[in-house]
Amino acid sequence: MKKIKVAVNGYGVIGKRVANAIMLQPDMQLIGICDVATDWRIKVANTKEIPVYAYNGETYEKMKLANIEVVGILEDLLKQADVIVDCAPKKFGAQNAERYRKAGVKFIVQGGEKHEVAGHSFVAEANYESALGREATRVVSCNTTSIVRTLSALKRAGLLKNARGTLLRRATDPWESHLNGIMNTLVPEPEIPSHQGPDAQSVDPELDVVTAAVKVPETLSHLHYWTVRLSRKASKEEVLEAFRSSTRIAFIQHEDGLSANNAVKELMLDLGRPHGDMYEVALWEDMLKVEGDELYYAYLVDNQAIVIPETIDAVRALTGSETSGPNSINTTNKALFIYPNYFKQSYLV
Repeated sequence: MKKIKVAVNGYGVIGKRVANAIMLQPDMQLIGICDVATDWRIKVANTKEIPVYAYNGETYEKMKLANIEVVGILEDLLKQADVIVDCAPKKFGAQNAERYRKAGVKFIVQGGEKHEVAGHSFVAEANYESALGREATRVVSCNTTSIVRTLSALKRAGLLKNARGTLLRRATDPWESHLNGIMNTLVPEPEIPSHQGPDAQSVDPELDVVTAAVKVPETLSHLHYWTVRLSRKASKEEVLEAFRSSTRIAFIQHEDGLSANNAVKELMLDLGRPHGDMYEVALWEDMLKVEGDELYYAYLVDNQAIVIPETIDAVRALTGSETSGPNSINTTNKALFIYPNYFKQSYLV
């Protein structure tokens, strides 16, 4: 099998996870990572024997002075790549896009960039086929990914009319909590709808969705509360069956002691997930309520992990190596041990 040659530009919170996921795929080869940093994160890449490239000549010299093994610069990496995944900080992806186009390399940017950078926004279960063979796509943000996954599941079942959600957003990533963040306060986004609703519509314009968001002083995950107007009266079991159509929505239970995000994080660690990552939307089954044509539910989103499987599927879509969305999702799920039931024996194999 000829493997897809994938490069990663930006080896931070998302980039290192994307790189690790690529190395687990049976049909992909990680040919290198690129960065501007010269700290411990890049030295970890050296210990994993991942080829390290500098963003430019100046960074190359700084990496050498920091005793980092560096094999070239970004242009050298682009000459080898079929696809590059840009995981640089917000707005840098838009700047880098022109370099990728000039090099003739397909590319993926992250949700911090605007839809227009790639001209396409991606969530595997919603619009995989529309990304086939494209020059570029944008994997939407962690919150938007969760919104599209859950609402698309209801839409596929013919149950969705409209949705209104409130998001409690983590303030910063855990490893940066000593640098920035908020304490003893809540910071609402100044506009309603917040940006996640329109962003979800960049994937599926038919979604009737409005969101409001509040930044909260914690770092582990995001918490969503949703009120959905169904297209008709339905039972709780019908709704649960709709959510089960997604292999990336997992049900959790208060009665199992999973009553808060720190407990769910500990579960991920106990399951042996790298970094304690949770790729699924963790939806509380015993909190979910249906009253006539109204649905109420809540779930958790791992902001560091949920977009990783989407990014892997986007690689296959852009290259056209797999034309079936369900087939790609299945391959990615197996490689990353993604299962909708955390306590099934198959997960622990």
